[in-house]
Amino acid sequence: MKQFCGEGFVPDTANCSLRASGFYGKVTQTDLIHYAAHLESASLTAAEHSPHHRVPSSDVTLRKQVMIRFLRTVVTVLALAPLQYALARAAEPVDLLLVLASDVSRSVDHPKFMLQREGYAAAVSDPQVLDAIRSGPHGKIAISFVEWSGFGAQKLVIDWSTIDGATTARRFGDQLAELPRSFADRTSISGGIDFSAQQFERAPFEASRRTIDVSGDGTNNAGRDVTLARDEVLAKGITINGLVILSDRQMPWNAEHTNPPGGLEKYYRDNVIGGPGAFVLVAEDFQSFGRAIIKKMIAEIATLRVAPQVIAR
Repeated sequence: MKQFCGEGFVPDTANCSLRASGFYGKVTQTDLIHYAAHLESASLTAAEHSPHHRVPSSDVTLRKQVMIRFLRTVVTVLALAPLQYALARAAEPVDLLLVLASDVSRSVDHPKFMLQREGYAAAVSDPQVLDAIRSGPHGKIAISFVEWSGFGAQKLVIDWSTIDGATTARRFGDQLAELPRSFADRTSISGGIDFSAQQFERAPFEASRRTIDVSGDGTNNAGRDVTLARDEVLAKGITINGLVILSDRQMPWNAEHTNPPGGLEKYYRDNVIGGPGAFVLVAEDFQSFGRAIIKKMIAEIATLRVAPQVIAR
């Protein structure tokens, strides 16, 4: 014989407190119904054979049906409870859902990589950025941080996190500073955009504005056509902004990767960005990346729309 201990059945000789350790595990809905039916059947059978009490067979059948239906209802409610909790969390409003998508392709050496990481970490905690966050109706935004490189090389480095003040901003920055680099492959801007867009589908928050912030130092040279990825994402109502990092020296084996005809800023404007108020900012070099990302985040977070021509280099 077993006894019910809140979330599962355990042997009657065991202490229910052991259930909390997960030793006995949980039973399925079918197991619960079958076991309850077994108990009810055993109880009714005993009653049928009792010399003091006789239960009509029609009553026995009815009681079994009622018990099984009742247990199905109870188990269904319990099973839906986690989903209801998840839906409640999904309804938490923020002013902006922002994916920071950082290029870590092989053209980004270690010193440049560290400048990017430190620039993002410092920007999130910058007083002007925090003022912009507090200016929104909800006074908070949600950020996730993605690193991308070649085809199939994308990683969620920091999952969705709310930023509503100095404490949460500092926590985000500390995480970013400690985590290792994800890749050093080719440059698939399209892969970075596709992966970043997927993060909105699993965000435990909601906002009227969804933005992908793509930073990079070269053109798309891996994966599918970047304009196809851009257009599909824009069709979902997501805005893509760009932060172009100009290289102080060209790659000898592929000079046009970091300096395409017309310049990298034009390439991003024509092929990468899009959506209401979309813009490109330029960091003249990796040293100026920190200042550029602060300016960019303020423009993205600000309640009032900022027209592309207002954003200066």
